[in-house]
Amino acid sequence: MSKRRIKKVAVIGSGIMGSGIACHFANIGVDVLLLDIVPRELNDAEKAKGQTLKDKVVRNRIVNDSFTSALKSKPSPIYHQSFAQRVTLGNMEDDISKVADVDWIIEVVVERLDIKKQVFENLEKYRKPGTLITSNTSGIPIQFMSEGRSEDFQKHFCGTHFFNPARYLKLFEIIPGPKTSKEVLEFLNGYGEQFLGKTSVIAKDTPAFIGNRVGIFSIMSLFHMVKDMNLTIEEVDKLTGPVIGRPKSATFRTVDVVGLDTLVHVANGIADNCPKDERHELFKLPDFINKMVDNKWLGSKTGQGFYKKEGKEILSLCLNTLEYRASKKASFATLELTKTVDKVIDRFPILVNGKDKAGEFYRKNLAALFAYVSHRIPEITDQLYKIDDAMKAGFGWEHGPFQIWDAVGIEKGLELAKNEDFDVAPWVNDMLSAGSKTFYSVKDGASYAYDIDKKSQVKIPGQDAFIILDNIRKSNEVFKNTGVVIEDLGDGILNVEFQSKMNTIGGDVLAGINKAIDLAEKDFDGLVVGNQAANFSVGANIGMIFMMAVEQEYDELNMAIKYFQDTMMRMRYSSIPTIAAPHGMTLGGGCELSMHADKVVAAAETYIGLVEFGVGVIPGGGGSKEMALRAQDNFRKGDVELNVLQEYFLTIGMAKVATSAYEAFDYGILQKGKDVVVVNKDRQIATAKAYARLMADQGYTQPIQRKDIKVLGKQALGMFLVGTDSMNASNYISEHDQKIANKLAYVMAGGDLSEPTLVSEQYLLDLEREAFLSLCTERKTLERIQHMLKTGKPLRN
Repeated sequence: MSKRRIKKVAVIGSGIMGSGIACHFANIGVDVLLLDIVPRELNDAEKAKGQTLKDKVVRNRIVNDSFTSALKSKPSPIYHQSFAQRVTLGNMEDDISKVADVDWIIEVVVERLDIKKQVFENLEKYRKPGTLITSNTSGIPIQFMSEGRSEDFQKHFCGTHFFNPARYLKLFEIIPGPKTSKEVLEFLNGYGEQFLGKTSVIAKDTPAFIGNRVGIFSIMSLFHMVKDMNLTIEEVDKLTGPVIGRPKSATFRTVDVVGLDTLVHVANGIADNCPKDERHELFKLPDFINKMVDNKWLGSKTGQGFYKKEGKEILSLCLNTLEYRASKKASFATLELTKTVDKVIDRFPILVNGKDKAGEFYRKNLAALFAYVSHRIPEITDQLYKIDDAMKAGFGWEHGPFQIWDAVGIEKGLELAKNEDFDVAPWVNDMLSAGSKTFYSVKDGASYAYDIDKKSQVKIPGQDAFIILDNIRKSNEVFKNTGVVIEDLGDGILNVEFQSKMNTIGGDVLAGINKAIDLAEKDFDGLVVGNQAANFSVGANIGMIFMMAVEQEYDELNMAIKYFQDTMMRMRYSSIPTIAAPHGMTLGGGCELSMHADKVVAAAETYIGLVEFGVGVIPGGGGSKEMALRAQDNFRKGDVELNVLQEYFLTIGMAKVATSAYEAFDYGILQKGKDVVVVNKDRQIATAKAYARLMADQGYTQPIQRKDIKVLGKQALGMFLVGTDSMNASNYISEHDQKIANKLAYVMAGGDLSEPTLVSEQYLLDLEREAFLSLCTERKTLERIQHMLKTGKPLRN
């Protein structure tokens, strides 16, 4: 990658997309200038205040309102609210000259070529030579936008298409113009991945590029199929959701969120600009879509689309009558067959062989998809893996079309296409004839993909910075039980990867962690605890705790909790450095494990917290002890120590979950100066390994257990008990909430000691375990655990 540095960017256009992009650059520490147009008339509030069109506050009204609205939106576009200070707001008349000071200008104005060209003309007057300038267009040909601009402008100009929301969707499409320099493309490709945390994909300048071309095809295909097969929208959403590794919002709910008008705009663009597409007819809108657009049933933005909320009830649209009705639960026998298959990719062979309507649906749907993507090479890209990358990163698919085709079997995929009268591109049969039986393969821990020009499997570029656990699990396995796989990451570092459902931590996982520490202490130099599933860990196996508590096997339960605590303490007190690599949901026991590692290398998108109150207990795997310890480590001379302790108490008592790794520092879950954040989750395991190696090389010595923890005793306990009593009296918490909070108070105060005292970690762990056990004897706690197991939601009783 070139040594170009990005210290400041200008984002032109502050709509949902522009503000989202500005926030994401602020997320990674870049100074941002966000500009929008000047209003042409005063609004009522401005008239009432006697303001004029010359007032700065009026001239910046559009950008101010847009950015404020973005910061209030859920899920938040920004990692931490304080990061918003990195964004300076202005307007296109008074502040356009400031673009002379930036390293990259990103245009995100309305999707009209005439307006974009006008904006670029104005920008060129102030842009300094060599500055990157890109457009976030989702479909306007890049070649038209830079026409008439200077040579330097065209050399540094291309499309950079972020997907909305920019913080959460990983796809970053880079579309070269006719004169874009190779250095610019290579820089953006590397910057997108390393700094923005994206999956960078260089696409060709074709309508809708890669992601939307295949994604919109997939949705339009379903729109036509739903009527042909007489399916309801609930049935389609059931068939196209998590069961096949797609988002929970599946198809129709996703369209409601994105907006039907947006989808129609892109589909019409493809229909108008791709006359030679072999499935051109498919991009013509079905009658029911046209009627919905006429009725302004565009989804969430207009209050109704395919679904509509009335009071607490969700209604769904009948596509035959176009009337709303109560939602109907969808179920299929074929889907039942996949319930025991944990890996999504292993479900596809079962689904395409289904004997019911679901089986027929998958055969038709995948036949159309396989044939379509085969014809998009070399039209939209020369590499098949780029199509898969785009669908995974832009549409949230767990597997791309070619990966699914591999899972079904290439011969089977050809047979499905033939049965539905779809022609597959000739290169697929050529590939089979050349002896390549799959699109992908793994060799020496690296992923390879079939290259159509070279007629052989070629190593996918850009993966050297990553460690892909799927690729090394079999070849580098050191130990395995039903809960974990321990892999050798090389260079003396082991990784322990959870394999349980939702990565819950039960007996097998704890045994696996202990085994990993044993192995690392004997023959290696460090240990990473990391995985590449959707979530790091949702916590302890509460089903196991529930069974023991119901059976009143309290001795066994006591042993199980002690085993959990002892394992967490081994994470901290072993002779090798331990690194936790949390990402996604990291709750309860997953959070406790992270807090006991020598260092945390967290993905920016880590939602971490001690949530045990939701199931009627306190953190029992060292979390309550650790919060008391961290509170005392933050006591400063002259502080009101009770106030510091109360902050940590409330983090547990309110079951606070950080919405990003950066927010976790505020809660004391991550620690400044010790723990680090990586923006690209794909780099996380490699980064964690590097830190383990560095700590070992610096001379890691096993720490000594703490015996100097200052607890405040009755002084703190009294304050907490008065607080919980008043919260109960004002109906803010229930009686059972109060009971749990009082148990936590007892632990964090160090018991009812008569004066502040120095105690050991083991002393606090014993108090914690005792409190946890006593809560497991409470009927209301068991009701909470049972409710969570049945519904996945907390019960307030």
